[in-house]
Amino acid sequence: IKQQNYAQLVIRVTDKDVTPELIKRWQAALSAQVPGAMINVNQLQTQPVDYPVGIRLSSQAALDGPSTPDDIHTLRNLAEQVKTMLRDISIAERINDDWGNPDFTVDLAIDPDLANMAGVSNADIAYSSELANNGVEMTAMRVGDKQIPVVTILRLKERAQLSDLQNLYVYASESDIKVPIMDVASLAYSTQTGKIVRMGQFRSITVYAYPVPAAYPSQIMKLLNERLNEFRAALPAGYKMDITGVAASADNGTSQLIKVLLICIGLIYIALVIQFKHAIKPMLVFAAVPYGVCGAFAGLYIMDSTFGFMAFLGIVALVGVIVSHIIVLFDFVEEAHERGESLRESLLDAGIFRLRPVLITVGATIMALLPLAIHGGPLWKPLCYAQIGGLAFATVVTLLLVPVIYSFFVLDLKIVKWNKVE
Repeated sequence: IKQQNYAQLVIRVTDKDVTPELIKRWQAALSAQVPGAMINVNQLQTQPVDYPVGIRLSSQAALDGPSTPDDIHTLRNLAEQVKTMLRDISIAERINDDWGNPDFTVDLAIDPDLANMAGVSNADIAYSSELANNGVEMTAMRVGDKQIPVVTILRLKERAQLSDLQNLYVYASESDIKVPIMDVASLAYSTQTGKIVRMGQFRSITVYAYPVPAAYPSQIMKLLNERLNEFRAALPAGYKMDITGVAASADNGTSQLIKVLLICIGLIYIALVIQFKHAIKPMLVFAAVPYGVCGAFAGLYIMDSTFGFMAFLGIVALVGVIVSHIIVLFDFVEEAHERGESLRESLLDAGIFRLRPVLITVGATIMALLPLAIHGGPLWKPLCYAQIGGLAFATVVTLLLVPVIYSFFVLDLKIVKWNKVE
């Protein structure tokens, strides 16, 4: 962002586990000691979002035209209403919008009649004011392969105050005439919006807020949702509201993962139907999946880790691992069935002979995840703990409960046929 009133400082710490605590302390200290500035201390994210809590208001009018004062005024009024809602929530702080406060501006209004009578043109007046305030590039000096512009501008002490502009002289380009600038122009003072953000070519203003320490953006949105729904219904024609920030990004990522998970489960089911030539047996394969998910949540709870996108990603991967372990068990049972063994012997043999392969696979996976969970930092901890807890619990269920469920389907429900039940 190329703005003179914006600065960004990146700090790299040696211990990533202390980053959250440092952020809390730095934020509190800087907010208290640097008044008049918006200071946000954030941790770098792998999937960055602009703000933890964001409500974007957009105008659908004047798509290609200039920003009308009425349109800008309406957007600012709507933004102030959203800010008021956020200020009523005790766990929300640092409430602002991405347009910023209106800027104080000074406009030079030229009187063309007086300028003509004085013998100066509008270009002469513009050149003199530009020379005094911003400078005019006269030439360029070549240094190696670079060109350094040479700018002519008044000294700082000659343009430091607004009254200095009123004392400027305008020199005519076609004569030796010079006149005071205030004889041919006047100064108009006003406040204007200096920054207008567009989203998809529509003017948009985003009101954002940050949660207080120990709070989450989802908690703010939960308290705000009812009022936002009423606010959305009362929006003027041609304006709309969108939810952005961490909550919206998490919901979008979660919905995409759920779609992927459902597609994978469907494909696995079709493959198992083809393999077992049965529509019910694949259901038994998925019997341990809910228990694995419960184990994943238990692992997150025991290790005091939050449930987020990475934890959900770990659960999605966990489903595939659990299914593969059950398939190993079921494949042995089906082979024993084809050999003519009884149901009891097949289930007992499957638990005994497949115990070592399953435990070796689970143990290797858990041992490989432990270093990443301990030293991987806040990003990988939820994923690792979800998989470790889910695998540990699902393994017990796979070896003990799944054979019981299988026998229940054979002996009681009689959905799965077995030629020799004894």
